[in-house]
Amino acid sequence: MAPPSLTLHLFGVLLLFSSAALSLAHPLTHRHQFVIQATPVKRLCKTHNAITVNGQFPGPTLEVNNGDTLIVTVINKAKYNATIHWHGIRQLRTGWADGPEFVTQCPIRPGGSYTYKFTVEGQEGTLWWHAHSSWLRATVYGALIIRPRQGDSYPFAKPNREAILLMGEWWDANPIDVVRQATRTGAAPNVSDAFTFNGQPGDLYKCSSRDTVIVPIDSGETNLLRVVNSGLNQPLFFTVANHKLTVVGADASYTKPFTTSVLMLGPGQTTDVLISGDQVPSRYYIAARAYQSAQNAPFDNTTTTAILNYKSAPCSAKKGGVSIKPLMPPLPAYNDTATVTAFSRSFRSPRPVPVPKEIDENLFFTIGLGLNNCPRNFKPSQCQGPNGTRFTASMNNVSFVLPSNISILQAFQQRIPGVITPDFPANPPVKFDYTGNVSQSLFQPIPGTKGYRLKYGSTVQVVLQDTSIVTPENHPIHLHGYDFYIIAEGFGNFNPKTDTKKFNLVDPPLRNTVAVPVNGWAVIRFVADNPGAWIMHCHLDVHITWGLAMVFLVDNGVGQLQSIESPPPDLPIC
Repeated sequence: MAPPSLTLHLFGVLLLFSSAALSLAHPLTHRHQFVIQATPVKRLCKTHNAITVNGQFPGPTLEVNNGDTLIVTVINKAKYNATIHWHGIRQLRTGWADGPEFVTQCPIRPGGSYTYKFTVEGQEGTLWWHAHSSWLRATVYGALIIRPRQGDSYPFAKPNREAILLMGEWWDANPIDVVRQATRTGAAPNVSDAFTFNGQPGDLYKCSSRDTVIVPIDSGETNLLRVVNSGLNQPLFFTVANHKLTVVGADASYTKPFTTSVLMLGPGQTTDVLISGDQVPSRYYIAARAYQSAQNAPFDNTTTTAILNYKSAPCSAKKGGVSIKPLMPPLPAYNDTATVTAFSRSFRSPRPVPVPKEIDENLFFTIGLGLNNCPRNFKPSQCQGPNGTRFTASMNNVSFVLPSNISILQAFQQRIPGVITPDFPANPPVKFDYTGNVSQSLFQPIPGTKGYRLKYGSTVQVVLQDTSIVTPENHPIHLHGYDFYIIAEGFGNFNPKTDTKKFNLVDPPLRNTVAVPVNGWAVIRFVADNPGAWIMHCHLDVHITWGLAMVFLVDNGVGQLQSIESPPPDLPIC
């Protein structure tokens, strides 16, 4: 029998180990300060005073574990109003921290500050954060990485290394001026001048090759690439020369792994892929360019590149001190919808999931563009859309108008009348051949600030139907405050009699942004278990500017845990 002193000593050591293990598994609180400020940024041979966070472009990467809490104090030293949205974070009961201006908060005025506080619950993978005010997010964005809880692991072999690839759009101009000019003229805004990886255009643009992003890999390694489309207005194809990609996650939810050579991400979407160092050690281009589904619309047709660089590449990769040009991958045609369809239909959850079966709210939303007739008091210079009109956009024929003197969430929570009405239509006010030849009489939507009210815990199905008004287009529709199951997608007009047979109610993917097919539809389901005011909008910023949005007003449930928290004391006032 061990002497009492040894027993005590062993007990003490065990206690020390168990407390260390407990502290390791304990969720952490991370504190950050974001200073929004103008910073000289040189791209395409020209320096612009870009709006950045902490002088960085892109902004800082935030890394947390599932279960951790983030506290981020945002100080606005720029000359524009600003807010930050934590894209894809559920914000359970913390809607005041969601960030879209005039929806969950008034903007942070120049010289003001606001502290965002929220806990990451049940999400793992890659998300991102971005400004949610005017077009500031053209340069105000960064990655938000959520690792498994302490002590947990990925549902795949731990990668040798990880890399973040934020795909962005760069204007050789001030993006705020670009959108203001479009608002003034009623025309479509000028397209971007470059796409970027982590803020760098890459080798195919002027004055750019010196700073092309390098992604290291070595033979035999399997690495994780976290790919984000943080572009403003353009869905993008992504590919790596000679390498297959295994998709393992999207929008901070794991997926059933599948292998592909091409990804397509709409703005707002993220995709986690594994890549193996199984090719001849050399240098290979990582490339991205536009998926353009809207016919006859101008778009940025340039290609951004980064370089996958094998560390064991032989010295012969350089000839006379000059690096051999990396191998360029083939990219899909700009309008290759077939590749997009095959890719999006490959997504599944890793195992059967609790898809709502009995539906309380069966909703049908048309989404698309429109044209407003030129108001009588406008000059021709203010109506430069097609045939002397002004571009607009809508859901169910309502073109969304943000309030300007109070946020929707404040009005909803405090029952302040006259800000938003809960009469957003559950179905299109007029039924028509949504993807056919649409009568010009349906081109002009009605402006309004309308929400759709949901009881806490209700089960919701939304059919999102693209229309061919002006032009059909692939629309990345993002819902704040929720993840949802994408149970089906298809082309043409959704048919409730026959298309319900296509529903995947077993293992559909869980996403926060759905790319609704061009000239087609997608069906999503979720449970309204997060009280608050949650905007659902197209993540092509030009479309949200034009009104392609609506708001779900979700009631509190029973008791504190089913109710939104009280607003923080430093919530900005309008």
